[in-house]
Amino acid sequence: MLKTMSGRKKIAAFFSYFILILFGIAMVYPLVWMFFACFKTNAEIFGNTSLLPESFSFQAFIDGWNGVGEYNFTDFFRNTIVLSVPTVLFTVLSCGLVAYGFARFEFPLKKPLFALMIATLMLPDAVIIIPRYLLFNKFGWLNSYKPFIIPAILACYPFFIFQLVQFLRSIPRELDEAAYIDGCGSLQLFFRILAPLMKPALFSAGLFQFMWTWNDFFNPLIYINSVSKYTLALGLQINLDAASTVPWNQIMAMALVTILPVILIFFFAQKYFVEGIATSGLKG
Repeated sequence: MLKTMSGRKKIAAFFSYFILILFGIAMVYPLVWMFFACFKTNAEIFGNTSLLPESFSFQAFIDGWNGVGEYNFTDFFRNTIVLSVPTVLFTVLSCGLVAYGFARFEFPLKKPLFALMIATLMLPDAVIIIPRYLLFNKFGWLNSYKPFIIPAILACYPFFIFQLVQFLRSIPRELDEAAYIDGCGSLQLFFRILAPLMKPALFSAGLFQFMWTWNDFFNPLIYINSVSKYTLALGLQINLDAASTVPWNQIMAMALVTILPVILIFFFAQKYFVEGIATSGLKG
């Protein structure tokens, strides 16, 4: 009987791993196909069903990087970094401070304000895009990176605030009391005691924001109208619009170069990312 149960468990485990492997291959295959398509010609992409190219050539990377106009992907990479890095840093700092206020302090209308903040998560982006555009236009922020950086400074990302509040609530308040006894102020407590303990959650928030900002196409398309300030996502669109015959090998090459930083950061920082999502601060 025990042997029969053990055999059934092995069979169930085999089928489970088999299904997981199939799903993994289905998810990874588009990236593998895109990688090999970078080394093919347009005719080979559409006329050959083979995954591997007939010959490996880096010409698509060279031509794609040089672009089709006055600006190339060096400019687009620089613009994306200038946009993404301050947005991520200010998001982590501002949302961390706001979460610290909600989690550790008592003040009038705390619960209604927190509920209002959570309610903004329910608003779809399509509902607020026109009011935001009109507001930013009135402020004179259009065709600049201020529509991205200023909201990051003002902690306009309730998802990250909620995530950090939940993390902070699991950290024992005895640490706060001990820090106050040792003479720490509120800001010292946050930066010297709580922030190091919040590292996984802060890193997760920063990684999410980096991926969303780096890959964002819609918002830069709405707020930026000068090619000199285009990000990578908009730079890829230029190649699609500039020629009657789309150089798909160049598009694939630049798409691969565009997503490579995000993939590398995610894999190298996967430990902190998983900790920030799965854990709830200190235990015990």
